[in-house]
Amino acid sequence: MHRDLEAFLEMLAAERGAAANTLAAYRRDLDDAAAFLGGGPGLVGADGEALRGYLADLSARSMTPQTQARRLSCLRQFFAFLVSDERRGDDPCQTLESPRRGKSLPKVLGIEEVGRLLDTAQQDRTPEGLRLTALVELLYAGGLRVSELVTLPDSALARDPDLLLIAGKGRKERLVPLGEAARQAVADYRAVRPGFQPPGRPSLYLFPARSATGHLSRQQVGRALKTLTLRSGQDPARVSPHVLRHAFATHLVEGGADLRAVQSLLGHADIATTQVYTHVAAARLRQLIERHHPLARRRPHSDL
Repeated sequence: MHRDLEAFLEMLAAERGAAANTLAAYRRDLDDAAAFLGGGPGLVGADGEALRGYLADLSARSMTPQTQARRLSCLRQFFAFLVSDERRGDDPCQTLESPRRGKSLPKVLGIEEVGRLLDTAQQDRTPEGLRLTALVELLYAGGLRVSELVTLPDSALARDPDLLLIAGKGRKERLVPLGEAARQAVADYRAVRPGFQPPGRPSLYLFPARSATGHLSRQQVGRALKTLTLRSGQDPARVSPHVLRHAFATHLVEGGADLRAVQSLLGHADIATTQVYTHVAAARLRQLIERHHPLARRRPHSDL
C-alpha cells in the first residue's frame, strides 16, 4: 500500500501539477480508507463490495454527501492509476454509485459587508494593519485563493503595478488587473514590509513571516480575517478568505461581467465551475426583490 500510494502521489505531482495541500488531502483520504479496510487484501486489493462497505461507513460517520463524493473521487483516481500502471487488472470502482448531492451555493458577502471589512482594516495604520488591509484587498480585488495569496512572490507586480501575476493550480499563470485601492494598499504595506522579514534571511515572498516556510500561513490569514470581522461588527462565521474570493466573482457577475472573463480571472480550468456564480447572483437578486419590492410584500386577496 505504501509503495503504491507514494507512486500515485508522485504521478499527481509530476503529471497534473498537484499542489502540496492537494497531495496531503489525497493522502489523508486514502489512509482513512486503508485503515477501515484493515488486513487481508487491504485497500490495493479491495473489491467493489469492500469499497461499498467503506462508503457506508462514511455515511454512518455522518459525513456530508459532498465529503463522501470527494472520498469516492479520490478512490476512483487511485484505482484508475493502479490499472493504468498495471499494478492491478481490474477497477473495483466501476460498480460504485456516487452519493446524491444537493446543490449548495457558495457563501457570499454583499458589497456593503465587504466595504465594512475594508473600512475597518484601513483604520489601523500600524504595520500589522497595513498588511491586513493589503491581504483583504488582494483577496477581494484579485479573487485569489488563500494558498495563492500567501505564496505570492514579491515580484508578482514587478512587470506592471496594475497587473498581478498569479501562479495558480497546476502551476498555471494568470494575470489579474488591480484597481487603485488595491494598488495603494499594497504600496502602503510594502513600505513596512521589511519589518516582517526574518532577520538575516531576506524573503522572496510578498508576505514574509518568521516561519519554516518563510511566508504567512493560510491559518494566520484566516485568524486575522476573523478578528477583523469581529471588529467590523459582523459575524465571523460568515467570513473566510474563500468567501472573499466568492464575493469577488459574484459581484463581477452581478455587475454584468462576461462569464469567460470571470473564469479567466479565477483560474478555473472548466467554465462549469464558474457557472455557479450565475446561480448565486440570481439567488441574491430574488432575495433583493422579496425583501424590498412592494409587490413582493403584498398578500394575495382572498376569494370572496
